[in-house]
Amino acid sequence: MATVTATEPTVAARPEPAQTPEQGEHGWLRWVRLIPLFIGALVFILPFYYMVVSALQKDPNPNISGAFPNPNKLSLDNLVNINNAISLPRTLLNSGLFTGGVLLATLVFGVLAGYALAQLHFRGRQVVFYTMILLLVMPFQLLIIPLYVLIARNFGLADTLLGMILPFAINPTAVFIFRQFFLQLPKDMFEAARIDGASELTILTRVVLPLTRPAILTALLITFIGPWNEFLWPFLITKKLSLQPLAVALANFISTSAQRGPNPYGAILAGATVLAVPVIILFLIFQRRFVESSIGSAVKG
Repeated sequence: MATVTATEPTVAARPEPAQTPEQGEHGWLRWVRLIPLFIGALVFILPFYYMVVSALQKDPNPNISGAFPNPNKLSLDNLVNINNAISLPRTLLNSGLFTGGVLLATLVFGVLAGYALAQLHFRGRQVVFYTMILLLVMPFQLLIIPLYVLIARNFGLADTLLGMILPFAINPTAVFIFRQFFLQLPKDMFEAARIDGASELTILTRVVLPLTRPAILTALLITFIGPWNEFLWPFLITKKLSLQPLAVALANFISTSAQRGPNPYGAILAGATVLAVPVIILFLIFQRRFVESSIGSAVKG
């Protein structure tokens, strides 16, 4: 009896599709489009690079060659000089307290105001919202004089941390972000909580807040840069050296005692570097979350 041996069919290797001229052209165009982005990145990075390099040079060198210094001429002397002049730990602490107070007030009042404008129905709600939008286009400098009279003379909060924080306690941008986020939440969730007998404050704290992490992160990141770099208002409201933030102390150093130092140019840039580093670190840490939150808000409307 003959046996038939079944042989498995051999699968011929499929040749990889050759790259068409159109695909090669598209790949070339993609790299060409990256060139302007690369040039733009260099334009934005170069000032930070020059600031850091100049802050580390022993002798001032404002020429182009100063961007490529000899490693043997780099030191931390400028950082030591600016620390001796304005006490970097104290001024950094003041900046942190000022910025932290503004962020806390922005979070509390922003969430409350955003929830009220999004979910509560009361007379004049649209007027309040449009007035808040109008404040976004109003320069802060227009309000400096009435704010100073109100806080310094009427409230007696000059030379206090609270006096520095109050004008920035309510951020219209943060209120807008929270309002738009709360409007995107399903209405059935709020109705179910109200039917169960929950108050509006309970709904906000136990139902809504756990869902608002993207909005909170976006609002805090946008708000952080403003008070951290703020100069004009702390300069007007505080005269005590022990309360001045780093930006104010650095400006006073430039106008008073900078020229008496061995390298005033390097000391000023060293202080500017210390002022910029926290913002850069914060952006690098939360860059992905910030981009995701911004894209999500744009896609949802």
